[in-house]
Amino acid sequence: MSMKEIQARGLVIDPRTRAFLEPTRLIWTSGCDETSEVIHPEGLLGGNGWQVTKEAPNACLLRHKGESPGVLLDFGTELHGGVRIAVVEGRTPERKRSIRMRVRFGESAMEAMSELGGPTNATNDHVSRDSIVDVSLLGGAEFGTTGFRFVRLDLLDEGEIELQSVQAVFVYREIEYKGSFRCSDPLLEKIWETGAYTVHLNMQDYLWDGIKRDRMVWTGDMHPEVATISTVFGEHEIVPQSMDFKRNRSPLPMLMDMPTYSIWWLLVQHDWYMQHGNEAYLLEQRDYISGLLRELIGKVEPDGTINVFRPFLDWPASSNPAGVTAGVHALFVLGMQAGAMLCRLFGEEETAEQCEALERRLQENIPHHADSKQAAALQALAGLMDPVAANRDVIAPHAPSGYSTFYGYYMLRARAEAGDITGSLNSIRAYWGGMLELGATTFWEDFDMAWMEGAARIDELTPPGKIDVHGTYGGYCYKGYRHSLCHGWASGPTAWLSEYVLGVSPLEPGFRKVRIRPHLADLAWVEGTYPTPHGLIHVRHEREADGRVRTEYMVPSGVIVVTD
Repeated sequence: MSMKEIQARGLVIDPRTRAFLEPTRLIWTSGCDETSEVIHPEGLLGGNGWQVTKEAPNACLLRHKGESPGVLLDFGTELHGGVRIAVVEGRTPERKRSIRMRVRFGESAMEAMSELGGPTNATNDHVSRDSIVDVSLLGGAEFGTTGFRFVRLDLLDEGEIELQSVQAVFVYREIEYKGSFRCSDPLLEKIWETGAYTVHLNMQDYLWDGIKRDRMVWTGDMHPEVATISTVFGEHEIVPQSMDFKRNRSPLPMLMDMPTYSIWWLLVQHDWYMQHGNEAYLLEQRDYISGLLRELIGKVEPDGTINVFRPFLDWPASSNPAGVTAGVHALFVLGMQAGAMLCRLFGEEETAEQCEALERRLQENIPHHADSKQAAALQALAGLMDPVAANRDVIAPHAPSGYSTFYGYYMLRARAEAGDITGSLNSIRAYWGGMLELGATTFWEDFDMAWMEGAARIDELTPPGKIDVHGTYGGYCYKGYRHSLCHGWASGPTAWLSEYVLGVSPLEPGFRKVRIRPHLADLAWVEGTYPTPHGLIHVRHEREADGRVRTEYMVPSGVIVVTD
C-alpha cells in the first residue's frame, strides 16, 4: 500500500513532539555481592546516545546470579512519556537474546521503589507504571506512557544484560511560552513558571487534568488550567477541542460528570471569549449554552434550594456538606451571571431574563459559608458576600492552612478582590512554595501545610526519622502513591500573578480594551508579557524611592488601555 493510499484512509496526526532525555542522577543501586551485580551504573549518565551499537565502553552491566539487580534513575524533572532502553550485544557468547526486566515509573523516588497495592496504594490506574517487559539484545525498545520523573529497572531473569542507555521519551506539545512574569522575588518567578509547566505537560491529545492519573478531560478542573493557558500560551486549539469533546459526550439533558462541572464549562466559555474574542467559536455553542442554562434553572426549587444529584466543589471541601451547599449556590449565581451576558450576545433576551430572575432569587436566601474557605471565596466572587469580610473572617485566618490546590486559585482571587495582595503572596510562597521545597517540579493534586512537618523530599529515598509525603498522605481518590504530582488544576498562581500583580485583565472581549493595574505589595518591581489576539502586552512596574509605583507598558496598536 502506498503512502498516498494510507493517507486516504484518514490518518490522525499526533500534534505532539517526541524528544529523548538522559537521566541526570543515579539515586540507588542494589549493590554487588555473590547473588547480583551492578557494574558501572554511572555509565547511564554518560550520554551514550539513542543509536544502538554492538558494544559500548560505558555500558552498565546488570548481572543476575540468584537475586535481581536494579538501579533507580532521576531524569531531573516531571515528564510525560515513557522510557527507551538500549541494550548492546556485549562479549558473552552464551548471553540470552532477550531477557525480562521490571520497569517502574514514579513521580516521586519512593513511588518508583514501591510495590503495587499495600498501605501506600501504588497502582496502575489509568496507566501501567509498573510492568514486566521483554528487553532484546541490540534493541532500543520503548515502554510506558505515564507521568514520571524517576525510573527503576530490575533484571528479573538469571543472566546478564548491558544497558547502553536508558532515556526518557518525552512526549509534549512544542508551543511557545508567550506570557512571562519576572519580579524581585525569585520564588514567585519559580512558582509562575512551575504552574505554566504543569499545564503544558497536561496539554496532550486533549487537555488533561493529570499525566499519570486523571488523564481525562474534566471541565471543572479545566477552569484554572484554561486561565493559565490564556496567560502563558494565548489562544490554543486544545481548549475548544477539549470543550467540544465534553459537550459532545454530554448531550442535554445530561450534565457533565457533576452539575457544577457543567457550570464550569459555561464559565470557561465566558472567560475564553473575554480573553480571545473568538465570536465565531462562541456562536457555535449557542444552542447548547441556551439549553444548558434552562436545564440548570430547572434544578432550583421555588425556595431557592438547589436540587442536584451530586453537589461538588473539590475533594477537600467534601467533609463540610454545609460549605458545599453554600459553594454550589454561589456557582449557580456565577453561572447565571455569565449566562445572561452570553445570551444577550446571542440575541436570546428571554433566556437572559430567566438567568437574571434566578440570580435575584438566589440572592434572597444565601446559605451560610459554614467556615468553608472554598464557599466563602465563591460567595465573594459571585457578589453574595463582601470580599473584605470573606477574607477577614474565613479565608485569611490560618492561611494557607485549609487551602486546596484547585480552589486555592479562587481563594487568591477573593483575597485580591478584598485588597489583600500581601496576604495572597505570602500564602503562595508558603503553600505552592512548600511543594517546591519538597522537591516538586510540577504542582500536585492536593497539598496540606501539615504535610511539611518531618517530611522528606520527593526526590530522595526517605531516610529514617522522616516521612514519605507521597506514600503517606492524601485522601478521597488520591490516597498514597495514587496521588498525582502533576495536576493542572493546581496552576492557579500563574494566572493570578499575571492578573493581579502584573495587573493585566481584559475589559472587553478579545482585549479590545485592557486594564493595567499593578499590585506590588512587598515587591520592588515586576515585569512581564501577556498574550492577546492583537499581540503581546509588555508591562513593567517599579517602586520608586517615595513609594509610588512607576508603570511602563507597550500594547499592540488599537488596544485601549485603562489604568485606573
